[in-house]
Amino acid sequence: MSPVKKGKKISKRKKKIEIVSILTGGGDCPGLNAVIRGFVRASTNIYGWKVLGIKDGFDGLLSGSFKELTTDDVVGLQLRGGTILGTSNRGNPMHYPVKKGGIIVFENVLPDIIKNIKKQKLDVVVAVGGDGTMKITQALREKGVNVIGVPKTIDNDLGVTDVTFGYNSAVACATDALDKLHTTAESHHRVLILEVMGRDCGWIALEAGIAGGADVILIPEIPFVLDEVCKHIHKRKLAGKKFSIVIVSEGAYPKGGNKVYIKQPGPDGTPGRLGGLANWVSERISYCTALETRVAVLGHLQRGGTPTTFDRILATRFGVEAANLIAERKFGKMVCLKGRTIKSADIKEAIKELNHIDPDGQSVKTAEALGVSMGRPY
Repeated sequence: MSPVKKGKKISKRKKKIEIVSILTGGGDCPGLNAVIRGFVRASTNIYGWKVLGIKDGFDGLLSGSFKELTTDDVVGLQLRGGTILGTSNRGNPMHYPVKKGGIIVFENVLPDIIKNIKKQKLDVVVAVGGDGTMKITQALREKGVNVIGVPKTIDNDLGVTDVTFGYNSAVACATDALDKLHTTAESHHRVLILEVMGRDCGWIALEAGIAGGADVILIPEIPFVLDEVCKHIHKRKLAGKKFSIVIVSEGAYPKGGNKVYIKQPGPDGTPGRLGGLANWVSERISYCTALETRVAVLGHLQRGGTPTTFDRILATRFGVEAANLIAERKFGKMVCLKGRTIKSADIKEAIKELNHIDPDGQSVKTAEALGVSMGRPY
Protein backbone atom coordinates (compact mmCIF):
# COMPACT_ATOMS: atom_id res chain seq x y z
CA MET A 1 0.00 0.00 0.00
CA SER A 2 1.54 3.28 -1.10
CA PRO A 3 1.80 6.04 1.50
CA VAL A 4 -0.57 9.00 1.36
CA LYS A 5 1.13 12.08 0.01
CA LYS A 6 1.65 14.86 2.50
CA GLY A 7 -1.10 17.51 2.42
CA LYS A 8 -3.56 15.33 0.54
CA LYS A 9 -6.93 14.94 2.29
CA ILE A 10 -8.65 11.59 2.54
CA SER A 11 -12.32 12.18 1.60
CA LYS A 12 -15.10 10.14 3.11
CA ARG A 13 -17.11 8.18 0.60
CA LYS A 14 -20.63 9.57 0.34
CA LYS A 15 -23.49 7.18 1.02
CA LYS A 16 -25.14 6.02 -2.16
CA ILE A 17 -28.68 7.32 -2.64
CA GLU A 18 -31.09 4.42 -2.99
CA ILE A 19 -34.50 5.34 -1.56
CA VAL A 20 -36.10 8.75 -2.02
CA SER A 21 -39.53 9.88 -0.85
CA ILE A 22 -42.09 12.56 -1.58
CA LEU A 23 -45.03 14.04 0.33
CA THR A 24 -47.64 16.72 -0.38
CA GLY A 25 -48.48 18.98 2.56
CA GLY A 26 -50.91 21.81 3.26
CA GLY A 27 -53.96 22.59 1.15
CA ASP A 28 -54.33 20.80 -2.17
CA CYS A 29 -54.12 22.57 -5.51
CA PRO A 30 -53.92 21.80 -9.24
CA GLY A 31 -50.46 20.58 -10.24
CA LEU A 32 -49.53 18.41 -7.25
CA ASN A 33 -49.90 15.21 -9.27
CA ALA A 34 -47.79 16.69 -12.06
CA VAL A 35 -44.95 17.25 -9.56
CA ILE A 36 -45.22 13.66 -8.35
CA ARG A 37 -45.13 12.40 -11.94
CA GLY A 38 -42.08 14.50 -12.86
CA PHE A 39 -40.22 13.47 -9.70
CA VAL A 40 -40.98 9.75 -10.02
CA ARG A 41 -40.03 9.59 -13.69
CA ALA A 42 -36.77 11.48 -13.25
CA SER A 43 -35.85 9.51 -10.11
CA THR A 44 -36.43 6.12 -11.73
CA ASN A 45 -35.59 6.73 -15.40
CA ILE A 46 -32.47 8.83 -14.89
CA TYR A 47 -31.13 7.86 -11.46
CA GLY A 48 -32.56 4.40 -10.79
CA TRP A 49 -33.81 5.22 -7.28
CA LYS A 50 -36.69 3.57 -5.47
CA VAL A 51 -39.43 6.14 -4.74
CA LEU A 52 -41.75 5.98 -1.75
CA GLY A 53 -44.83 8.17 -1.63
CA ILE A 54 -45.72 9.39 1.86
CA LYS A 55 -49.47 9.42 2.45
CA ASP A 56 -51.34 12.39 3.90
CA GLY A 57 -48.42 14.77 4.31
CA PHE A 58 -46.45 14.75 7.55
CA ASP A 59 -49.18 12.62 9.13
CA GLY A 60 -47.92 9.78 6.95
CA LEU A 61 -44.36 10.27 8.17
CA LEU A 62 -45.63 10.06 11.73
CA SER A 63 -47.83 6.99 11.23
CA GLY A 64 -45.43 5.24 8.85
CA SER A 65 -47.83 5.22 5.91
CA PHE A 66 -45.89 4.76 2.67
CA LYS A 67 -46.53 3.56 -0.86
CA GLU A 68 -43.94 2.66 -3.49
CA LEU A 69 -44.38 4.68 -6.67
CA THR A 70 -43.31 3.40 -10.08
CA THR A 71 -43.56 4.97 -13.51
CA ASP A 72 -46.72 2.91 -14.10
CA ASP A 73 -48.35 4.62 -11.12
CA VAL A 74 -47.94 8.10 -12.59
CA VAL A 75 -49.11 7.57 -16.18
CA GLY A 76 -51.26 10.53 -17.25
CA LEU A 77 -51.08 12.03 -13.77
CA GLN A 78 -50.40 15.56 -15.06
CA LEU A 79 -54.08 15.82 -16.04
CA ARG A 80 -55.49 15.16 -12.59
CA GLY A 81 -56.18 17.72 -9.90
CA GLY A 82 -55.62 17.02 -6.21
CA THR A 83 -52.93 14.59 -5.07
CA ILE A 84 -52.85 10.80 -5.22
CA LEU A 85 -50.87 10.81 -1.96
CA GLY A 86 -53.41 12.77 0.05
CA THR A 87 -52.50 15.80 2.15
CA SER A 88 -53.17 17.48 5.47
CA ASN A 89 -52.87 21.08 6.66
CA ARG A 90 -53.81 20.26 10.26
CA GLY A 91 -50.83 18.14 11.30
CA ASN A 92 -47.93 20.37 12.32
CA PRO A 93 -45.42 17.92 13.85
CA MET A 94 -44.02 20.68 16.07
CA HIS A 95 -47.46 21.37 17.51
CA TYR A 96 -49.25 18.06 17.09
CA PRO A 97 -52.55 17.31 18.90
CA VAL A 98 -52.26 14.24 21.13
CA LYS A 99 -55.01 12.92 23.39
CA LYS A 100 -53.82 12.25 26.94
CA GLY A 101 -56.04 11.57 29.92
CA GLY A 102 -59.13 12.54 27.99
CA ILE A 103 -57.79 15.95 26.97
CA ILE A 104 -55.95 17.22 23.89
CA VAL A 105 -52.37 18.39 24.43
CA PHE A 106 -49.90 19.59 21.82
CA GLU A 107 -46.51 17.94 21.49
CA ASN A 108 -43.42 18.08 19.29
CA VAL A 109 -43.43 14.75 17.44
CA LEU A 110 -40.47 15.46 15.15
CA PRO A 111 -38.35 12.84 16.99
CA ASP A 112 -40.95 10.17 16.12
CA ILE A 113 -40.97 11.27 12.49
CA ILE A 114 -37.18 11.09 12.30
CA LYS A 115 -37.31 7.54 13.72
CA ASN A 116 -39.68 6.51 10.90
CA ILE A 117 -37.43 8.15 8.30
CA LYS A 118 -34.51 6.07 9.57
CA LYS A 119 -36.64 2.93 9.87
CA GLN A 120 -37.69 3.20 6.22
CA LYS A 121 -34.08 4.03 5.24
CA LEU A 122 -35.20 7.16 3.41
CA ASP A 123 -32.18 8.96 2.01
CA VAL A 124 -34.19 12.08 1.18
CA VAL A 125 -37.63 13.58 1.89
CA VAL A 126 -39.05 15.83 -0.82
CA ALA A 127 -41.80 18.05 0.62
CA VAL A 128 -44.24 19.78 -1.72
CA GLY A 129 -46.15 22.59 -0.05
CA GLY A 130 -46.53 26.21 0.98
CA ASP A 131 -44.92 28.28 3.70
CA GLY A 132 -46.22 26.07 6.53
CA THR A 133 -44.87 22.93 4.88
CA MET A 134 -41.55 24.61 4.15
CA LYS A 135 -41.17 25.67 7.81
CA ILE A 136 -41.62 22.05 8.92
CA THR A 137 -39.23 20.90 6.20
CA GLN A 138 -36.60 23.36 7.41
CA ALA A 139 -37.06 22.06 10.97
CA LEU A 140 -36.33 18.54 9.72
CA ARG A 141 -33.27 19.85 7.90
CA GLU A 142 -31.99 21.35 11.14
CA LYS A 143 -32.36 17.91 12.73
CA GLY A 144 -30.09 16.39 10.11
CA VAL A 145 -32.66 15.05 7.63
CA ASN A 146 -31.86 15.39 3.93
CA VAL A 147 -34.72 17.43 2.47
CA ILE A 148 -35.72 19.17 -0.75
CA GLY A 149 -38.60 21.65 -0.99
CA VAL A 150 -41.03 22.25 -3.85
CA PRO A 151 -43.15 25.44 -3.59
CA LYS A 152 -46.90 24.94 -3.92
CA THR A 153 -49.66 27.39 -3.09
CA ILE A 154 -52.55 29.02 -4.91
CA ASP A 155 -51.80 32.13 -2.83
CA ASN A 156 -48.44 32.74 -4.58
CA ASP A 157 -47.09 33.93 -1.22
CA LEU A 158 -43.77 32.08 -0.97
CA GLY A 159 -40.58 34.11 -1.17
CA VAL A 160 -37.63 33.57 -3.58
CA THR A 161 -39.77 32.08 -6.37
CA ASP A 162 -41.42 34.31 -8.96
CA VAL A 163 -44.46 32.03 -9.15
CA THR A 164 -45.75 28.95 -7.35
CA PHE A 165 -47.62 26.25 -9.25
CA GLY A 166 -51.36 26.15 -8.52
CA TYR A 167 -51.58 29.92 -8.60
CA ASN A 168 -52.21 30.21 -12.33
CA SER A 169 -55.06 27.69 -12.13
CA ALA A 170 -56.64 29.57 -9.22
CA VAL A 171 -56.46 32.89 -11.09
CA ALA A 172 -58.04 31.25 -14.15
CA CYS A 173 -60.88 29.95 -11.96
CA ALA A 174 -61.48 33.38 -10.41
CA THR A 175 -61.32 35.11 -13.80
CA ASP A 176 -63.87 32.69 -15.23
CA ALA A 177 -66.17 33.46 -12.29
CA LEU A 178 -65.86 37.22 -12.92
CA ASP A 179 -66.70 36.68 -16.60
CA LYS A 180 -69.92 34.95 -15.60
CA LEU A 181 -70.80 37.47 -12.90
CA HIS A 182 -70.62 40.35 -15.38
CA THR A 183 -73.64 39.17 -17.36
CA THR A 184 -75.91 38.62 -14.37
CA ALA A 185 -74.79 41.85 -12.67
CA GLU A 186 -75.51 43.86 -15.83
CA SER A 187 -78.87 42.18 -16.39
CA HIS A 188 -80.17 42.91 -12.88
CA HIS A 189 -78.35 46.23 -12.29
CA ARG A 190 -76.63 44.84 -9.23
CA VAL A 191 -73.31 45.09 -7.44
CA LEU A 192 -71.73 41.63 -7.42
CA ILE A 193 -69.01 40.90 -4.86
CA LEU A 194 -66.71 37.92 -5.42
CA GLU A 195 -64.59 36.63 -2.53
CA VAL A 196 -61.42 34.70 -3.36
CA MET A 197 -58.69 33.01 -1.35
CA GLY A 198 -55.18 34.34 -0.73
CA ARG A 199 -54.77 34.63 3.04
CA ASP A 200 -52.35 37.50 3.69
CA CYS A 201 -51.50 38.14 0.02
CA GLY A 202 -53.87 39.48 -2.61
CA TRP A 203 -52.37 38.08 -5.80
CA ILE A 204 -55.44 36.08 -6.88
CA ALA A 205 -57.79 39.04 -6.38
CA LEU A 206 -55.46 41.51 -8.10
CA GLU A 207 -54.62 39.54 -11.23
CA ALA A 208 -58.06 37.97 -11.66
CA GLY A 209 -59.56 41.43 -11.10
CA ILE A 210 -57.45 42.94 -13.85
CA ALA A 211 -58.09 40.04 -16.25
CA GLY A 212 -61.80 39.82 -15.44
CA GLY A 213 -62.59 43.54 -15.57
CA ALA A 214 -63.43 44.14 -11.90
CA ASP A 215 -64.36 47.70 -10.94
CA VAL A 216 -63.10 47.40 -7.36
CA ILE A 217 -60.25 45.21 -6.08
CA LEU A 218 -59.61 44.88 -2.35
CA ILE A 219 -56.39 43.21 -1.16
CA PRO A 220 -54.64 42.77 2.23
CA GLU A 221 -51.69 44.91 1.20
CA ILE A 222 -53.89 48.01 0.84
CA PRO A 223 -56.28 48.52 3.79
CA PHE A 224 -59.38 49.92 2.11
CA VAL A 225 -61.52 52.94 2.92
CA LEU A 226 -65.16 51.93 2.49
CA ASP A 227 -66.25 55.47 1.60
CA GLU A 228 -63.84 55.42 -1.36
CA VAL A 229 -65.34 52.15 -2.58
CA CYS A 230 -68.87 53.55 -2.31
CA LYS A 231 -67.87 56.81 -4.04
CA HIS A 232 -66.41 54.84 -6.94
CA ILE A 233 -69.55 52.73 -7.36
CA HIS A 234 -71.79 55.79 -7.06
CA LYS A 235 -69.69 57.60 -9.67
CA ARG A 236 -70.22 54.68 -12.05
CA LYS A 237 -73.96 54.85 -11.38
CA LEU A 238 -74.06 58.58 -12.22
CA ALA A 239 -72.21 57.82 -15.45
CA GLY A 240 -75.01 55.45 -16.47
CA LYS A 241 -73.26 52.22 -15.45
CA LYS A 242 -75.93 50.47 -13.41
CA PHE A 243 -73.79 47.59 -12.18
CA SER A 244 -70.36 47.06 -10.63
CA ILE A 245 -68.10 44.09 -10.00
CA VAL A 246 -66.09 43.92 -6.77
CA ILE A 247 -63.47 41.26 -6.04
CA VAL A 248 -62.16 40.90 -2.50
CA SER A 249 -59.28 38.85 -1.19
CA GLU A 250 -60.32 36.99 1.97
CA GLY A 251 -57.53 38.63 3.99
CA ALA A 252 -58.33 42.24 3.02
CA TYR A 253 -59.56 44.57 5.76
CA PRO A 254 -60.76 48.16 6.23
CA LYS A 255 -58.27 50.83 7.24
CA GLY A 256 -58.15 50.93 11.01
CA GLY A 257 -60.22 47.73 11.21
CA ASN A 258 -59.64 43.98 11.41
CA LYS A 259 -59.75 40.96 9.16
CA VAL A 260 -62.95 38.93 9.06
CA TYR A 261 -62.75 35.36 10.35
CA ILE A 262 -65.14 32.43 10.25
CA LYS A 263 -63.02 30.98 13.06
CA GLN A 264 -60.81 33.27 15.13
CA PRO A 265 -57.10 32.43 15.64
CA GLY A 266 -56.53 30.40 18.81
CA PRO A 267 -54.68 31.76 21.87
CA ASP A 268 -52.12 28.97 21.42
CA GLY A 269 -51.13 30.28 17.99
CA THR A 270 -53.49 28.05 16.01
CA PRO A 271 -54.28 29.90 12.75
CA GLY A 272 -57.80 31.18 12.25
CA ARG A 273 -60.02 30.59 9.25
CA LEU A 274 -60.59 33.64 7.09
CA GLY A 275 -63.92 34.22 5.40
CA GLY A 276 -66.99 36.43 5.35
CA LEU A 277 -65.48 39.68 4.09
CA ALA A 278 -67.65 39.70 0.96
CA ASN A 279 -70.83 39.69 3.06
CA TRP A 280 -69.43 42.43 5.30
CA VAL A 281 -68.62 44.60 2.28
CA SER A 282 -71.93 43.78 0.58
CA GLU A 283 -74.05 45.02 3.47
CA ARG A 284 -72.20 48.31 3.66
CA ILE A 285 -72.16 48.97 -0.09
CA SER A 286 -75.89 48.30 -0.24
CA TYR A 287 -76.48 50.77 2.60
CA CYS A 288 -74.32 53.59 1.24
CA THR A 289 -75.24 53.31 -2.46
CA ALA A 290 -78.86 52.08 -2.27
CA LEU A 291 -77.95 49.49 -4.90
CA GLU A 292 -78.88 45.82 -4.72
CA THR A 293 -75.90 43.61 -3.91
CA ARG A 294 -75.17 39.90 -4.16
CA VAL A 295 -72.23 37.79 -2.99
CA ALA A 296 -70.38 34.83 -4.53
CA VAL A 297 -67.67 32.96 -2.62
CA LEU A 298 -65.45 30.70 -4.72
CA GLY A 299 -63.89 28.84 -1.81
CA HIS A 300 -62.42 25.45 -2.66
CA LEU A 301 -63.38 25.67 -6.33
CA GLN A 302 -60.06 27.51 -6.65
CA ARG A 303 -58.20 24.44 -5.38
CA GLY A 304 -59.89 21.81 -7.51
CA GLY A 305 -60.02 20.68 -11.08
CA THR A 306 -57.53 20.19 -13.88
CA PRO A 307 -54.39 22.36 -13.76
CA THR A 308 -53.80 24.90 -16.50
CA THR A 309 -51.14 24.24 -19.10
CA PHE A 310 -48.82 26.69 -17.32
CA ASP A 311 -49.19 24.88 -13.99
CA ARG A 312 -48.75 21.43 -15.56
CA ILE A 313 -45.46 22.47 -17.13
CA LEU A 314 -44.16 24.38 -14.10
CA ALA A 315 -45.06 21.57 -11.69
CA THR A 316 -43.43 18.96 -13.94
CA ARG A 317 -40.25 21.01 -14.20
CA PHE A 318 -40.21 21.45 -10.42
CA GLY A 319 -40.54 17.69 -9.91
CA VAL A 320 -37.71 16.87 -12.29
CA GLU A 321 -35.46 19.54 -10.77
CA ALA A 322 -36.12 18.18 -7.27
CA ALA A 323 -34.61 14.87 -8.43
CA ASN A 324 -31.65 16.70 -9.97
CA LEU A 325 -30.96 18.54 -6.71
CA ILE A 326 -30.89 15.21 -4.88
CA ALA A 327 -28.38 13.84 -7.38
CA GLU A 328 -26.25 16.95 -6.82
CA ARG A 329 -26.72 16.51 -3.03
CA LYS A 330 -27.98 20.06 -2.67
CA PHE A 331 -30.06 19.30 0.40
CA GLY A 332 -31.93 22.03 2.25
CA LYS A 333 -32.81 23.68 -1.06
CA MET A 334 -36.17 24.59 -2.57
CA VAL A 335 -36.69 24.63 -6.32
CA CYS A 336 -37.91 27.98 -7.63
CA LEU A 337 -38.73 29.85 -10.80
CA LYS A 338 -36.61 32.86 -11.69
CA GLY A 339 -37.72 34.45 -14.93
CA ARG A 340 -38.11 31.43 -17.22
CA THR A 341 -35.44 29.32 -15.54
CA ILE A 342 -35.82 26.74 -12.77
CA LYS A 343 -33.25 27.38 -10.05
CA SER A 344 -32.96 26.70 -6.32
CA ALA A 345 -32.64 28.64 -3.08
CA ASP A 346 -32.21 27.81 0.60
CA ILE A 347 -35.51 26.81 2.20
CA LYS A 348 -34.71 29.07 5.15
CA GLU A 349 -34.57 32.03 2.77
CA ALA A 350 -37.92 31.10 1.22
CA ILE A 351 -39.72 31.21 4.57
CA LYS A 352 -38.21 34.46 5.87
CA GLU A 353 -41.05 36.62 4.59
CA LEU A 354 -44.17 36.34 2.48
CA ASN A 355 -44.32 37.43 -1.14
CA HIS A 356 -46.53 40.47 -0.63
CA ILE A 357 -47.83 42.71 -3.41
CA ASP A 358 -46.11 46.09 -3.58
CA PRO A 359 -48.94 48.63 -2.96
CA ASP A 360 -47.16 51.05 -5.28
CA GLY A 361 -45.89 48.43 -7.72
CA GLN A 362 -46.57 48.03 -11.42
CA SER A 363 -49.49 45.61 -11.07
CA VAL A 364 -51.43 47.91 -8.72
CA LYS A 365 -50.63 50.92 -10.90
CA THR A 366 -51.91 49.00 -13.92
CA ALA A 367 -55.22 48.33 -12.21
CA GLU A 368 -55.62 51.95 -11.15
CA ALA A 369 -54.73 53.16 -14.66
CA LEU A 370 -57.69 51.12 -15.91
CA GLY A 371 -59.96 53.05 -13.55
CA VAL A 372 -60.17 50.32 -10.92
CA SER A 373 -60.63 51.39 -7.30
CA MET A 374 -58.25 49.73 -4.83
CA GLY A 375 -60.22 51.25 -1.97
CA ARG A 376 -57.84 54.17 -1.41
CA PRO A 377 -57.99 57.82 -2.47
CA TYR A 378 -56.48 58.46 -5.90
